[in-house]
Amino acid sequence: MTTFGDRLTEQTRLYATPLCVGFDPFPDLIPRIFGLPGELQTLERFFSAVIEEVSGKVPVVKPQIGLFEPWGAEGVALTGRLSRLARDQGILVILDAKRGDIGSTADGYARAFLGANAPTPCDCLTVNPYLGLDSLQPFAAAAKAEDKGIAVLVRTSNPGAKDFQDLDCSGQPLWVRVGEQLVGLQNNLMGQSGFSSLMVVCGATWPSEAVKLRHILPNALFLVPGYGAQGGAAKDALAGLVPGPNGHEGGAVSSSRAILYSKKAAEAQTLAAWRLAFQDTLAASIHELRAASTSVVEA
Repeated sequence: MTTFGDRLTEQTRLYATPLCVGFDPFPDLIPRIFGLPGELQTLERFFSAVIEEVSGKVPVVKPQIGLFEPWGAEGVALTGRLSRLARDQGILVILDAKRGDIGSTADGYARAFLGANAPTPCDCLTVNPYLGLDSLQPFAAAAKAEDKGIAVLVRTSNPGAKDFQDLDCSGQPLWVRVGEQLVGLQNNLMGQSGFSSLMVVCGATWPSEAVKLRHILPNALFLVPGYGAQGGAAKDALAGLVPGPNGHEGGAVSSSRAILYSKKAAEAQTLAAWRLAFQDTLAASIHELRAASTSVVEA
């Protein structure tokens, strides 16, 4: 098997888009044609349909496990089933779990998500670095052994990111120092494509920071939240990515609510009408990123 970095790069070039569709279940926003609000079966029918619609169009999806966990063990189990369904259809899966711990606990998390027989499988797992580099090692080791990836929080998209990430740390913001500490992991997880299986999270709401982070980590993949419903523009979302043969590459630009819950899709009375509405919204996001990519290159 090729590395996660190589697989994402190949898929991004194949579909000519870095778009990642996030799986954020909000029961009240799921159209009633999929079932009663709040029922787990409704979520499963809805996201199974989403997987069918994005297959062959985008390289990667990103389930947010925290929004499935209110359904308890059954919600976590559903996350695993959806991840397997997506991967069976050739779609890469970044699992947004933001795990981070030390020692045997970190090792347990790594086996649960990145191990060979992981009950909740994925191609890449989001992790929190703020317990130190030793807390990342079990995840990095599992990623190396299983050709998976890890996406490390560096400059997150939320407004409160500045509360800690902008604090001065020997003349530079803390997020810069975190990025600098990840160079070794970047190099250890390099693939043949020129990109590492180390991802770094840098929100679309911080384009200038993304440019600076790219200089620090030239071979890392970027996971870019904040595009769409959180207000990040397409051009800003591409700031940390790099021009490739079929548009910008070197990461994934994530959008969840803007794609999943369009007004037209919400009003659909039949599955066929929902599919058309969803396809229109998905195509619009793909087109917007391609147009932004072209304008950035021309500029």
